[in-house]
Amino acid sequence: MDSEGVPPEKTAWRSLFSSVRPLTVSGVLRDAAAGIQLASVNIPQALGYTRIAGTPVITGLYTLLLPPIAFAAFGSSRYLVVAADSATAAILAGGLTGLAPPGTPEYVQLATIVALLTGVFLLIARLLRLGFLADFLSRTVLVGFLTGVGFQVAFGVLGQILGVPTHARYTVMKLAEVGRALPSVHLPTLAVSATVLGIILALRRLAPKAPGALIAVVGAIAASARWNFSAHGIAAIGPVQGGLPRPGLSLPEWKTIEPLIGIAVSCAVMIIAQSAATARSYAERHNQDLEENMDLVGLSAANAVAAISGAFPVNGSPTQTAMVEGAGARSQMAQISTSMVVALVLIFVTKPLEYLPQCVLGAIVFLVAMRLINLRGLWSIREESPGEFAVAVMTAAVVVVWGVEQGIVLAMIASLLRIVHHSYHPNTGVMVVNDVKTWDVVPPLPGTVTQPGLVIYRFGAPLFYANASRFAQEIKDLATSQVKWVVVDAEAITHMDYSAARVVCDVYRELAARGVIMAFARVRMELQADMNRHHLLAGAGCTRIYRRLHDARADYAKEMAGAPSEASLRPENAGA
Repeated sequence: MDSEGVPPEKTAWRSLFSSVRPLTVSGVLRDAAAGIQLASVNIPQALGYTRIAGTPVITGLYTLLLPPIAFAAFGSSRYLVVAADSATAAILAGGLTGLAPPGTPEYVQLATIVALLTGVFLLIARLLRLGFLADFLSRTVLVGFLTGVGFQVAFGVLGQILGVPTHARYTVMKLAEVGRALPSVHLPTLAVSATVLGIILALRRLAPKAPGALIAVVGAIAASARWNFSAHGIAAIGPVQGGLPRPGLSLPEWKTIEPLIGIAVSCAVMIIAQSAATARSYAERHNQDLEENMDLVGLSAANAVAAISGAFPVNGSPTQTAMVEGAGARSQMAQISTSMVVALVLIFVTKPLEYLPQCVLGAIVFLVAMRLINLRGLWSIREESPGEFAVAVMTAAVVVVWGVEQGIVLAMIASLLRIVHHSYHPNTGVMVVNDVKTWDVVPPLPGTVTQPGLVIYRFGAPLFYANASRFAQEIKDLATSQVKWVVVDAEAITHMDYSAARVVCDVYRELAARGVIMAFARVRMELQADMNRHHLLAGAGCTRIYRRLHDARADYAKEMAGAPSEASLRPENAGA
């Protein structure tokens, strides 16, 4: 039973399609219209993402068919659009390169297995309640990572846009190939690419709500069929298998699956970080209750049905979510509407796709990549934090030079290292009273005191084995021959591990041997529990702790005047 006395299985069923309910006629019509508008923009983009993923064009439509419905059924976000995404498509292509030729049935099989494994890892993350892991990818490294993906994708499609072949695996080498082939650029292909780019950019400026990519795709198909672009050397997609996908999944041998695990983990990490950040921002904007672990179930289900329907991994897309919100959608009914439009396209409109020039998809992907390159965000980071800017640029460079999968690993490591760095190098100082009778914190240099004979030392992080030596050294340096008391302002010290406790005990004994009293003030209950557990408040430990800094100063003044201490608290009463 849950807290309301409802059996767990009924609670689970009751949460199905919670991102769609309650249903009203006006709400359904509004969201259906927004879904149709989203489909007009999303279908060309999904086709373009297949150029990044290396899969047949039809798989892009498959990502818009069942995965959005699966997320609507199990997810909690009313806005997040789950479909093909450039970041996960780039991770997939980077990992599968060399395992099978892109576009072949073997390659598609591997892509579907990656989608299935991604769904499994997302489900494991839900069972372990790992939705919080999204918080460990800082916005700094995400800006760098997505900028790197943008450059990688943009450079990767230059060959298609210019009509020159590229065969290199790595982005930098592809760019070098394009550079060497510039004298032999295929001018008709370049003309089509430039026309498509011009149409989309012009409509984006003059008519922002118009589906510029769809208009360009339809126009290119009509022109290709009318003037036989293929006869002029402009490569077209070729025959596209129509109809709805046939559900199914063939699992290869374990030795084939094993190298796909790392790719799936990278996809899962990217999906958790990007989807959670996107869903959270729109939930806050619209005062919506969001359950991130429930969204993990929806994302897991979306990737599972993507695998069964022959597609590649899907992700929560920031750009597509912004589009559907701008179109007026207020629930996942918009994504269900998009799926219905895609079903009609698969049944009735795949035949004309064979005339679509490949360079058109390259141009659409190029524009998508340009939106990922956030130079303004990088410059903002540089102005506020040069160190974080260096980390973001390094992440982007690794993605471009080495690969997307390696970039996401670096992004995780860099984010975690920043957390460790902040804890290892916390803000510390000596607290002094300024001219207006408020506290200031000054650097903890030897000889600095709060008042004659008294040092109030502030340590701005939990105490653990890595930063305890700094804590000890700074206190010893401050405890000069003129100092009688050292009071540790423990407001920011929420926890203390075993190693740090031993260091604190050693410092206490050394100061006591010098005739210096060591005390703690503003001790939180959780820190007091740690101090009790590590025997710091009994016998050999620090026996004075205070509720307030004012109490410590008052007690110090009385003791220096020869009066008995009254403000100090016994350990068993501290924090009351």
